Amino acid sequence: MPKLDQPTTMGTWRVKQGKEAEFIALWDSFAQWTSQNHPGAGAGYLIQDLTDPRRFVSFGFWESVEVIEKWREDPEFQGFVNRAQELIDDFQPSTLRLVATVSGA
Repeated sequence: MPKLDQPTTMGTWRVKQGKEAEFIALWDSFAQWTSQNHPGAGAGYLIQDLTDPRRFVSFGFWESVEVIEKWREDPEFQGFVNRAQELIDDFQPSTLRLVATVSGA
């Protein structure tokens, strides 16, 4: 379970029409690579908008901002961004921190 103040990355993606499955596969492959090669990376999530299937949000919790910065400096990260550019119309990345949680019943 994530902790308060834990660094979080989030991306909002607008995928080209008909490229959704390809984008999901690319994101999944990159997330697997991240998990295996960047200690301090937590679980990653990719969710798809039910009313706009071209809109995706990715997010994950991290050990520290320094781990995030090291990940973003990795050449593999830039390679992923370059490959994703072929499949998307827009990408909005964010670095956030967790400020509140509510446990479900």
